[in-house]
Amino acid sequence: MALTKSNRRLRIKRRIRKVVSGTAVRPRMSVFRSNKEIYAQLIDDNSGKTILTASSTEKAVVSAKGTKVEKATTVGKLIAEKASKAGITSVSFDRNGYLYHGRVKAVADGAREGGLNF
Repeated sequence: MALTKSNRRLRIKRRIRKVVSGTAVRPRMSVFRSNKEIYAQLIDDNSGKTILTASSTEKAVVSAKGTKVEKATTVGKLIAEKASKAGITSVSFDRNGYLYHGRVKAVADGAREGGLNF
């Protein structure tokens, strides 16, 4: 199998998921990054359900002007705000095979600013 960028990311993702999992008390915060948008989910792996979502396609983020990194920070703050309303204070961070750099790091920093603990 040729080691393309996507195959490399999937191998890293599988390696991460062996260790990182979420519960109802401490869900897994998974980040997905496309070329234009960024998405974050809080997932309970025991029941296999997504608890909360936030993305750069939501009205609050779309209306804010700025770079993709600034929008990623806003997404992090938004998911932290939704989590605090749902009574969630700590999460385990799943970078989903992406490097902890740029927009992925911005989501994590925004979530920390919003009050989530990893």
